[in-house]
Amino acid sequence: MELRNKTGVSEFLLMEVTEDPELKPFLFILFLSIYLVTILGNLLMILAVISDSHLHTPMYFFLSNLSFTDICLSTTTVPKMLVNIQAQIQSITYAGCLTQIYSILVFGGLESFLLAVMAYDRYVAICHPLRYTVIMNSHLCSLLVLLSFSFSIVDALMHSLMVLQLTFCTDLEIPLFFCEVVQVIQLACSDTLINNILIYFATSIFGGIPLCGIIFSYTQIVSSVLRIPSAGGKYKAFSTCG
Repeated sequence: MELRNKTGVSEFLLMEVTEDPELKPFLFILFLSIYLVTILGNLLMILAVISDSHLHTPMYFFLSNLSFTDICLSTTTVPKMLVNIQAQIQSITYAGCLTQIYSILVFGGLESFLLAVMAYDRYVAICHPLRYTVIMNSHLCSLLVLLSFSFSIVDALMHSLMVLQLTFCTDLEIPLFFCEVVQVIQLACSDTLINNILIYFATSIFGGIPLCGIIFSYTQIVSSVLRIPSAGGKYKAFSTCG
């Protein structure tokens, strides 16, 4: 389905990485190298988990999903930035900008939820070791990842649909290298009160809940580890979290 906005805006302008033409080739190679290392490292993690049966555990299952999310999140922004550096243009189409907003929210939110799920996994492993395999079974692990993905999609969809309702003026410069929902909303000429309320609400729910879960899990972990009498036991427990 073709994406349309009320003002017929065709493109936005992204911030230039550097105005020095002699520095651009160096930055292009630098960012490309970092991107390729990121992709390769995460792919190796995923392949290692898939190929080694000893790594078919909840912890590595979540790590492989986190690696996949990191690949998607990097791919959402970096390739377009590299194209802009190489072609020396800073524009991004309206559809492309909205796609970036949606993808960043989906994979950024998914990463946040996965970190909370991984914290819960370590909490069960350290605080309830005898029941770990029963609690963290394959069904629950898959369900946690599916719910994390679903919540992230709902959050991203809400923001993207609200951006579609906005009208934009002539000043369409985004002070970032990619399209970010808050920055795009600030360019709108129409009333953005509902958009801002939605951002605060979604941030408090979809950001606050994972953060509280991470803090609670690691608080319980630290408390349990400190009660372990032997130094070796404490070191082993902390190493699993590391």
